[in-house]
Amino acid sequence: MNRISCKLSDLVEVKNGSTPSTTRSDFYDGNIVWITPKDLSNNKSKYVYNSERRITKAGFDSCSTSLLPIGSVLLSSRAPIGLLAICAIETCTNQGFKNLVIKKNKINNEYLYYWLKTKVKYIDSLGTGTTFKEVSKGVIENLEIELPENINDQQKIASVLSSLDSKIELNNRINAELEAMAKTLYDYWFVQFDFTNAKGKPYKTSGGKMNWNEKLKRDVPVGWEVKTLLDIATFVNGLACQKFRPKENEDSYRVIKIREMGTGFTENTEFVSTNIPEKVVVYNGDILFSWSATLDVKIWTGGTGALNQHIFKITSKKYPKGFYYFELLNYLQHFKMMAELRKTTMGHITQDHLRESRITIPPIEIINELDKIVKPILEKKVKLEIENQKLTELRDWLLPMLMNGQVRVN
Repeated sequence: MNRISCKLSDLVEVKNGSTPSTTRSDFYDGNIVWITPKDLSNNKSKYVYNSERRITKAGFDSCSTSLLPIGSVLLSSRAPIGLLAICAIETCTNQGFKNLVIKKNKINNEYLYYWLKTKVKYIDSLGTGTTFKEVSKGVIENLEIELPENINDQQKIASVLSSLDSKIELNNRINAELEAMAKTLYDYWFVQFDFTNAKGKPYKTSGGKMNWNEKLKRDVPVGWEVKTLLDIATFVNGLACQKFRPKENEDSYRVIKIREMGTGFTENTEFVSTNIPEKVVVYNGDILFSWSATLDVKIWTGGTGALNQHIFKITSKKYPKGFYYFELLNYLQHFKMMAELRKTTMGHITQDHLRESRITIPPIEIINELDKIVKPILEKKVKLEIENQKLTELRDWLLPMLMNGQVRVN
């Protein structure tokens, strides 16, 4: 496999993006896909298919953005540097990108995408600026790249990595469907009150008896209680882990902070001594609730870790996991509304807020009946997320070796 070295500008045309005037309403809500870094920060796919905002033809013509062909590679060049995606549709971008349009038969676009992934830290180091760093068009054009001369060899390398990414994306889609399925069942039974009655029919729809509840200002099924989130689960706060730094050669846990709840463990994750209370140790499948800065509820799948003080671990001796997970997830919108009313961007949910919450609690027999359906769904979701982490680790291990020729593909 013959390899060559050249500048990136020999293989691609680098194009800037731009932003139409935000004071002109006629420039927005059009039909032209217009990508910003925010779109890629929320994108779990290698490809980008759409944008949160679209611009009109007038907006497009008013600025210096370019319409990029399908297959172009997008690289965010500021705030932050290094987000990547391949266009699955014709699109344009804002000024936060350096867009790489492939010169015909010069480089495989997926190979380029993966090569850039190995260079993100290096590219970031080339950024300049005072308010925030930015990488210039000239810097990207002058990047030196070594690659197989034959584009078919490039495609073979990219296909190995793509097969792993495709499996990860498939698992993500399955998990989204599993979560939606379980949430729909929960809502159907415990929000709409159409759980299966003794005759196998939906309770409320088939005329089940309801009583008005003054606290909730709504009808609830006869025999159901109205209590608090603290009545169905225990909310254990984490530790200020900086007080428990591991000593040299001491066993340690990785610390789960709000950032880790979103991204999982990274090379920047901190460590804490294993000499901490067991109640703040987190395992796969545990339910976590970040109550400060962000308000989020997650089923943790990142492996064993120690809980930071801004997150609750939620457990229950009486109720199944799926019940208190969806009850809290459902109540989360109320907590977020409370934060908005306080006119603050920071959530700050305390034990008092949990004590003041009001939820309906069905008889345990009904809860357990639904859990027979929901539990396997959530267990499958956890299994697929753990599988994705292993696939990601394998991809990231292979990536640099495939790019620099250490590992060859026949």
